[in-house]
Formats: sequence, structure tokens, C-alpha cells
Amino acid sequence: MITTIITGTIRRITSSFRLAAVAVLAVATASLIAAAAPAGAATATATVPVPLGTAANFAVLGAATVTNTGATTITGDLGLSPGTSVTGFPPGHVTGTVYTADSVALQAQADLTTAYNDAAALAATATIPVELGGTTETPGVYVSPAGTFGITGTVTLNAQGNPAAVFVFKAASTLITASASNVKLVNGAKAANVFWLVGSSATLGTYSTLKGNVMALASITVTTGVTIHGRALARTAAVTLDTDTITK
Repeated sequence: MITTIITGTIRRITSSFRLAAVAVLAVATASLIAAAAPAGAATATATVPVPLGTAANFAVLGAATVTNTGATTITGDLGLSPGTSVTGFPPGHVTGTVYTADSVALQAQADLTTAYNDAAALAATATIPVELGGTTETPGVYVSPAGTFGITGTVTLNAQGNPAAVFVFKAASTLITASASNVKLVNGAKAANVFWLVGSSATLGTYSTLKGNVMALASITVTTGVTIHGRALARTAAVTLDTDTITK
């Protein structure tokens, strides 16, 4: 009888130790899995490139008119639809094809509308100040409290070593850049993956440099001496140029 009691007690103690060991092993395994997870996995940016469709072929695309003054150089196609007035070429020069009120320009405008709506539907990842000059932004979808963006000086876009990083700036109304302002791309950032979504009109200041794709609901005014590494795409109004360099 005494032997039976002792044996049962030992079995219960052994079982308790086994349960405790299993619990410790489970905690240790979970810790190892967490440690093996890629750094930064919980903070991965959810943005994806905005597909431009056939609009990607165009360095300049307007709706009402495209008007140029001076020796503007455009590398890429120039298009207009539904308007019919493209003026100022020459003296402006297009390394590409000019499509005016034809099926190609019409399709590009349709694809621009799709791209614009896709970008507008992206959820904002942060609300930042209107003035971008003097700041450094990492990949994300940005809005401002006032619904506008401005650049005075230099804004730096830091891809953090990811060449696929996407930057989307959603201005509910205007984008205005100051004279000699600059968009600087670092650590793998690419102009093709930068999108400036403008709810009304964009105005780029004299001798400024902008990198990325400007998609404006209304007009785009590119003042004297501006350099764009990207595209000027206007959905419903004019694109106005003056001795500029635009390379898609």
C-alpha cells in the first residue's frame, strides 16, 4: 500500500515536470521564430506602383491645348486629346511622336484617368506639412492638412535601398514649386516610382527640377527653364511650356 502511494506521487511529480518542460519549449520555439523573422517585416510599406498604361509612353499629355514658347526639349511622346491645338513645335523639339486628337492620344487620356483614380484611391500612410522643402520623405502615400503641396528648396526622397520604393503625394488642390527648387532622389529612389497627384492645377517654378509623374486633374504650367525627369500629364486642361527639358 505504501509502495503504491509513493509510486503514484512520483508519477504525478514527473508528469508536472513534463508539462512544465513542454511549456518552456513552446515559449522558446516562439521566440526563435520571432527572431528569425525579417527585420522590418511589421512595418513594410503597402504602396505599389501606379500603372500608367499607354500614358507611360508620353512625356507630355494634355487635354485642351499644349502650348510651348522657346527651345523646349521633350524626350518621349507628346499627346493631346480631345483638344486639337499643339503649338510651339518648333522651336520646341520632340524626340518621339506627336499625337493630336487621334485614337492613340484618346487611349492615353483614358489610361491616365484610370491611373489618376487608382492613385486617388490609395490610403494615406501619413499626413505631412504643406511645405516639403527641407524635408526627407521615405516611401509612402502622403497628404497634407491643407490639401496642397509646395516645394521651396530641396525635398529628398529616400528609398532606403529599395529600388522598387513608391512615393505618392496626393494634393487635393494644387502643387506649386518655387524657383530653383529641387526633388532629390537617394538610396535607390527612381523618378518612375514618384507620383504627384494634383486635384486641380500644378505650377512648376522657374529653373526648378522635379522628378516624378505629375498627374493633374486640370492644368500643368511649366515655367521657364524647368527640368522634369518624369511626365507632365493633364487630364482636362492645358499643358503650358517655356524653354523646358522634359525626359520621361
